[in-house]
Amino acid sequence: MKRHGKKWKASRAKVDKTKEYSLPEAIDFLKANKAAKFDETLEVAVNLGIDPKKSDQNVRGAVVLPNGLGKTVRILAFAQGAKAEEAKTAGADFVGAEDMAEKINGGWLDFDACIATPDMMKVVGKLGKILGTRGLMPNPKVGTVTMDIGKAIKELKRGKVEFRAEKGGIVHAPLGKLSFEAAKLGENVKAFLEALAKAKPSSAKGQFLKKVVLTSTMGQGVKLAPMVEAKA
Repeated sequence: MKRHGKKWKASRAKVDKTKEYSLPEAIDFLKANKAAKFDETLEVAVNLGIDPKKSDQNVRGAVVLPNGLGKTVRILAFAQGAKAEEAKTAGADFVGAEDMAEKINGGWLDFDACIATPDMMKVVGKLGKILGTRGLMPNPKVGTVTMDIGKAIKELKRGKVEFRAEKGGIVHAPLGKLSFEAAKLGENVKAFLEALAKAKPSSAKGQFLKKVVLTSTMGQGVKLAPMVEAKA
């Protein structure tokens, strides 16, 4: 954004591109050089040592960040009967079945996460083209298709982050607000990288977390020194 041009250029000049920053150094730098007036989000980008073209090297998972994301997550739950009541009690913002599917088909998408009980996937499956392209499709691999719908909703409300390797073998994820205490941001980063390391496919050889870069919504990218590595 042009209005942040001077701050952005100034912070860029301060980044040592040849250096690998320790986690505290990286967080302190980003907090001290924020470029926007709003509360920016701390983000991570990780280059993985995988061949994303190979189906047995798909990387996907989820982790509950110890200090959350610092934002309100609006949850849609597809459930009926007792499970619908469980979803409401757990804090789901919207609960329903075919009625919700009709709303989505009509263009309604005012939610940030979608959860479903297994029996509802016959309804949700028909929404694949709409939900899938927006990263909202429930999936059992990340715990969003489950009978324990109450637990799943509570985890999302607390700050559960899903991750998935993109075509280039890169994973992006938000890790909290820049206004968080540095120590809390550090805990979130460590928890995410540890979860990502555990998701290393058995067929992937060599270094898994090849490059880790921390940045903020409008800030610079800062390369992290190696902290966590998956077992070969």
